[in-house]
This record gives sequence, C-alpha cells and structure tokens, in this order.
Amino acid sequence: QSVVAFGCLVSDIWLGGFDCVSPEVFHSALEKQYPAFRNQTQQDAQEFLICVLNELHEALKVRAQLFESQHVTSANASRGSVSETSIITQLFEGQLSYEIRCLECQTTTERPESFTVLSLPVPSKRTCSLEDCLKCFFKQDTLTWNNQIHCSWCGTKQDAVVKGTLTTAPQIIIFHLKRFEWQDKRKGKLSTNIRYPLSNLDLSPYAASPFCRDAEYSLCAVVNHSGLLDDGHYTAFCKHSVTKNWYSFDDEEVTEIPNSSVQTDTAYLLFY
Repeated sequence: QSVVAFGCLVSDIWLGGFDCVSPEVFHSALEKQYPAFRNQTQQDAQEFLICVLNELHEALKVRAQLFESQHVTSANASRGSVSETSIITQLFEGQLSYEIRCLECQTTTERPESFTVLSLPVPSKRTCSLEDCLKCFFKQDTLTWNNQIHCSWCGTKQDAVVKGTLTTAPQIIIFHLKRFEWQDKRKGKLSTNIRYPLSNLDLSPYAASPFCRDAEYSLCAVVNHSGLLDDGHYTAFCKHSVTKNWYSFDDEEVTEIPNSSVQTDTAYLLFY
C-alpha cells in the first residue's frame, strides 16, 4: 500500500498539475508499518529516510539466484544462495569492508557490511569539510576495554585495530551528518558549518577496489535541519535533473535558488 502511495506521489510531482503536492497519503500509509511516525512530534529525517528505503525495498524486491559456479555440471549441483535485490539496492546500496587486526596475535579478519546511508561524524564544533568527516569515518581506530573483540585465534577478548574501506560505491550515495550528540547527559545539536562540494566529490582515497577509484559524485539534493532537537524545521534543496537548476522546498513554498545558496550550515543529509 505504501509503495502505491509513493508511486502516486511521484507521479503527481512530475505531472506538474499542482502548485504544491502534499505527501499526506503516503505518510498515512507508511505510518501503519512504522507507528513511531504516527504522532506529530519532531522526528529524525535520517530515520524516516531509512524506513522509506526499507519499505520500498521490501515491496519491490526480486529474489535472485546466486550460483557458486558459472558452470553447472549436474542436476544435483549446488543451487547457491538466494539474495534479494530491488531498484533501491541497485541505486543506494554500497559495500564496506572492515579489516580487524588482533593486537595480541596479529591475526587479521575481514568483515563486510552493506549500507544505504553513511553516518559521518562531525570532527569540529566550528567549521570543517565533508572530506574531514570522511577522513574521520575511515580512520583506523583502536578497540580496547568494553570494545575489545573476541579473537578466534587467541580464544579470548583482545585489543584490536579496525579500519574501514569502501569496496562497492553505490550509484547514489547518501551522507548523514551526525549533528546530534550527547552533551552534559542530554542530546544536543552541533551547528558546525560543514563545507561540501557541489561537484567532483572524489571517494578514491577511501576505496579498496579499482571499481570505486573512478567514482566521482555531484550533489543532487540536501536535507536541512534548522532549530533544536525537539523543536526544528526541515527544508530541502533539490537539483532538477533536466534543467540542472537548484530549488528550495520549504513546506508549500518552492523557489529557485542560485548555486551559491546550496551551501548552508544547516545541512543534515547530503545526496550525491
């Protein structure tokens, strides 16, 4: 039901028969699956986005057969594993690989992890760049105390170092800027001015495979959050895929904006 409502919403937007289009019907259908969005209190756009992507994936997924070998030699050959793919995974899903090395025995293991949204730490409270956030996300970390790993070779918990790399770059990559953090036993908001490029975002420094090293991205949308944690307002900047012009979406008000206005200190989600 929600995917049908989403399709109608997108159709109404692109047909251009209305001055503004309300997502009320889609929201009503989605909240039946996700009761957390039923009330009118402030909700997190990143959590809502993940729910929308999950719901669309579940509705549109196709079971695909993965063969362990391209050559089936007999009728009793292993049929391989079954995966599920959709237009959502084709557009938004990427792959990370975490290299974990035990500091006691130096044994190294690899842990793959899929993602649709990358949540990036904000390393400064005043100003920084998206590149600074990416460097912070992909830097090597040491796991000690309560974060120790269980080393299969040692048979006990040990200190370890872990480093992530990008192994598969998605067609559309979404960055979530982690502006909300715990401050003095309560959650506060970072108003850091984060500079992000409108074009030529290069992810090759964080990529492990040659398939990612030519991946350069251009910004296509921004979700902004102004105000505080419990009393804020969301707006969006979107780039028209045909005219390449930028537009600001603020409830029912839609206005064209210059490229210079796309950079803002309220950016919360970036779509490349």
